[in-house]
Amino acid sequence: MRIALIAHDKKKADMIDLAVEYRDVLSKHELFATGTTGTLVMGETGLDVTRMKSGPLGGDQQIGSMIADGRLDLVIFLRDPLTSQPHEPDVSALLRLCDVQSIPLATNRKSAEIMLAALKNGAI
Repeated sequence: MRIALIAHDKKKADMIDLAVEYRDVLSKHELFATGTTGTLVMGETGLDVTRMKSGPLGGDQQIGSMIADGRLDLVIFLRDPLTSQPHEPDVSALLRLCDVQSIPLATNRKSAEIMLAALKNGAI
């Protein structure tokens, strides 16, 4: 499965914790991430992650393009709903593409844990 990992600045620690906890599951899949998130996940887990640009510099759009082209199967995007994002239009477009393409999307830690547990158990 091809999985995208994205996290807003205030959610990067949650993404690292999630990646560490589910390292065994994630290691069996092809991982993509926006710039800083990918670097942090690789550094903390040793997982192989294909990195895009930073989200505000076009990384969200690169991930969106992959979704539109059918090159992703699951997106984990830990969003910070309490902080305004300067690239909010890119974020909204990415979320919309997940809906249009019927790509499973987790936007918070608990939904990401449910999806990763389902992957671990072979449910998806």
